[in-house]
Amino acid sequence: MIRAHRPDGTAEIIPASDQRTSLDSTFLWLDLVNPDRAEEQLAERLLGIPLPTREDLKDIEPSSRLYVENDVVFMTASLVYKVETDLPEITDVAFILSGNRLVTIRYAEPRSFSLFSTALMRVPGRYKTAEEMLARLIETIADRTAEVLEIAVARVDALSTEVFVDRKTAKRRRPRFLEDKLLDIASHHRLVSKARDSLVSLSRLVTFLRSLSIIRKDKEADELCRIVARDIQSLSEHAGFVSNNITFLLDASLGLINVEQNAIIKIFSIASVVFLPPTLVASIYGMNFQFMPELHWQFGYAAAMVAMLLSAIIPFLFFRWKGWL
Repeated sequence: MIRAHRPDGTAEIIPASDQRTSLDSTFLWLDLVNPDRAEEQLAERLLGIPLPTREDLKDIEPSSRLYVENDVVFMTASLVYKVETDLPEITDVAFILSGNRLVTIRYAEPRSFSLFSTALMRVPGRYKTAEEMLARLIETIADRTAEVLEIAVARVDALSTEVFVDRKTAKRRRPRFLEDKLLDIASHHRLVSKARDSLVSLSRLVTFLRSLSIIRKDKEADELCRIVARDIQSLSEHAGFVSNNITFLLDASLGLINVEQNAIIKIFSIASVVFLPPTLVASIYGMNFQFMPELHWQFGYAAAMVAMLLSAIIPFLFFRWKGWL
């Protein structure tokens, strides 16, 4: 789909069968969403420039993601999306400055684009140049990434509250509760990791953008890029802090699992030691020797039971005194 946006917020869908050979100068932003080959050819004819394919966007070489060719600026950034799901993903988006027109090519639906298009309608005529529009779009993407980190922080805080509870509540937890929470921790770590990858990609793009003469000449766009670069740096530091918190939560959860397992093993160990002396007494009087004087005692059975009971109580009291129980 090809969506052409005007500065006043209005947009027009250009079908692949369109026969026009050039675009109206009022279109400042051309957004290609999941374009097929026919739509790519139409966009190339309207713009008069070759466009990167989906395979080109996947290239990780800096020289292939950020370059200028025939006064046309080609940039590719990796953006996080599907943040509301358990499996957030990264998608590559192309940003192209050709004359006074911004072109974006994407094969996913990051929410930042819908937020930006909505903002165009709220403040019509706000942007006069493609450079300023690009800077505002990148600013919206950075703001959306900040929201993603806030979502991750809220999820981690909620999970931390569930994991670190008082002892009475911990005793009532269902079996394998902590093991299941490890999957949630992995999901949160994936989200923050994807957000950090996106921030690194945006940082490279903004640094490259600020080095261009067309940006330096546009004071508004240059100032926006400077502010966005500072915001991205702050967000990267915050993402690192959140990542460290997730790592701590993971280590703590694994530690609690080990504590619970050790407590179970300790119970079995103490039970074995407590019941060992009574077993010894019962084994002695269960031997089939012909001469055993205790077998003829009137109170032999009661004496054996008392001996077994005392041999179990004494170790139990000793463990309590030592604080092992």
